Amino acid sequence: MLEDFIRSVFQGVPVGAVYALIALGFTLTYKTAGVFNLAFGAQAFVAAAVHWELHVHNGWNVAVSAAIAVLVVSPALGVALDFVLFRHLRAASSGARLVTTIGLLVAIPNITKLVLRFTRHPSTGGARGLFSGPDVVYRPFGDAYPITRDELVQLGVVVVAGLALGAMFRFTHLGLRMRAVVESPRLAELGGVNSARVGSFAWALSSAFAGLAGVLIAPTYQNVDAANFFELVIAGIAAAAFGSLVSLPRAFAGALGLGVASTYLATVLPTNSVLARGLKPSLPFVVLFVWVVIAPGLRGQRDVADPLSGVAPPPPASAADERSRSLTIATRGFWSVVGVIVAWAVFFAINDFWLKRIQVLLAVGVIFLSITVMTGIAGQISLCQAAFAAIGAFATTQLAVEQGMSVLVGMLLGGLVSALVGGLLAMPLVRIGGVWLALATLGFALFFHSVIAQLAVVNGGVSKPRTPRPLIGSIDFAADRAFIVLELVVFAIAATIVVLVRGGTTGRFLAALRGSEVAAASIGIGQWRSRVTAFALSAGLAGLGGGLLASAQQSVNYDVSFSPQVGLFFVVVVVTLGSRSIEGALQAAFGFVLFQPLILERALPWVINHIQPFLHVNAISGLFRDILFGLGALTFAKHPEGILEFQKRRSLNRIQRSIDRRKQQPTEAGSTP
Repeated sequence: MLEDFIRSVFQGVPVGAVYALIALGFTLTYKTAGVFNLAFGAQAFVAAAVHWELHVHNGWNVAVSAAIAVLVVSPALGVALDFVLFRHLRAASSGARLVTTIGLLVAIPNITKLVLRFTRHPSTGGARGLFSGPDVVYRPFGDAYPITRDELVQLGVVVVAGLALGAMFRFTHLGLRMRAVVESPRLAELGGVNSARVGSFAWALSSAFAGLAGVLIAPTYQNVDAANFFELVIAGIAAAAFGSLVSLPRAFAGALGLGVASTYLATVLPTNSVLARGLKPSLPFVVLFVWVVIAPGLRGQRDVADPLSGVAPPPPASAADERSRSLTIATRGFWSVVGVIVAWAVFFAINDFWLKRIQVLLAVGVIFLSITVMTGIAGQISLCQAAFAAIGAFATTQLAVEQGMSVLVGMLLGGLVSALVGGLLAMPLVRIGGVWLALATLGFALFFHSVIAQLAVVNGGVSKPRTPRPLIGSIDFAADRAFIVLELVVFAIAATIVVLVRGGTTGRFLAALRGSEVAAASIGIGQWRSRVTAFALSAGLAGLGGGLLASAQQSVNYDVSFSPQVGLFFVVVVVTLGSRSIEGALQAAFGFVLFQPLILERALPWVINHIQPFLHVNAISGLFRDILFGLGALTFAKHPEGILEFQKRRSLNRIQRSIDRRKQQPTEAGSTP
């Protein structure tokens, strides 16, 4: 046992060194910019992709390609992100900055694929470490404990980087200015600090850390895939959480401990067991969730906020609340006519392809209502809604196939199971807000993906069962159009529940908590009950929508429909288009399901067909969809109500002013002598 532990230390410390490099860069970003940078993995992917393109594809020297990727491309990307985006978000809420980085996480890898013309995830074959080949191995402690030169260099780089960062923050004026800028850029500027220049340097340095981590770790993967770097970054975040995202020494120690622990698990667990296949890769996710829940220093911690941010105006009311009665009647009449036309097209005109798309749209719309509850009403960012939807989908399928239950009953029970899991998950998290809630829910989503969703008792095993369509008495919903009618009824009921909750006591309590927890507590509003209720309702709606989606597709396509990356895209789409209304959830579902086939592939085929040969990239419309929605999430800080809601308000205001002017003209003409 002792020998296994010693071997795990030798093998795990180099792994922990890579985690530490990411943790240091991640901590640097949060410590100097106040940004919880989920796009750190995307930045690492850019450096790895550039290194691969120059070294493997074009045959450049490995040191030269690495230097360009780490010292030129990565800092330039960091400066560009700060100049274009993050320096304008210093006074924004932590949730807005978090959503912005999620948008970048979605957009940056796809932009990189277009620029570098990646047809698919390219193999890393031909790539090697920066300082040696795999045959250069040292054995100072015998054959049982081999160490490669690259592993030694990785550890040395991390130690030097950590010491240099610590010295910079402790002994230099630049470190003091960085801390001052993140506390309040306005106050720092009053003291003569150029906050823009300091922020740009911090982003360049942090991005260089991301690039170095990406280049060092790239040869260990089979493919240059952004998903690999995203999961690697989660391990770095788990290490950074040990230092509460501000302590470099604790982040360094946590990273090394995590690397040793993961290696030790691989050594002692039985080969090919469920634990070996699931727990080892998911250990960082488990550690992340557990640490966020139990760490006493995090429970009372609040996100970094500018003391002068209170001068910002409150968010605008919805367009529906501002328009006049006559304009409201006209708007409802217009959309009623549109609804009749759409209903006629669905039930009498469109073909099977579009019927399948409409079925998916309505099911996804129910899932998106869960984000309306969580983000639009409760004001929290949850990154595990796709996991709740998967719970509902798996439960519906297993209850209908294995237990012989009615599919509709299975959907309802699946929603209840998801609500129960959501309520239990919320209980330890309810007093943790902002980025920490997002961290914990992301950790749960990744653990569910790595362990729970891989169990045969959950996913049905090798021969995965087909999810049937509902049959209620003599009414069979197997036909596509009949199933759409059922989905419309379910969506209407779910939307009604959301509206009632938003206008009821729970919704008003959540609105008060979203405005000020201290003020809400002073008048007797407790956050525990309201937020647990919102979390459970949100999870239940996601589970119900997941069951609908499985029945619509007649299978549980987990990797395509419910993976953690898809869940992040769910959040991006909803917050981009509108997270505060039922209409916003439906519009987001339209964008998620129909934007690519209807707009990019049908309305704009000429553009797509002429761009694709130039870029030499397949499925370009899918890349463009992800890029557009990813970049659209960057507007969340300025328009938290969503782009479509903002445009609707502006259009309605323009129409209202035109109506008011026409009403005034006869009066003015009659009063002229």
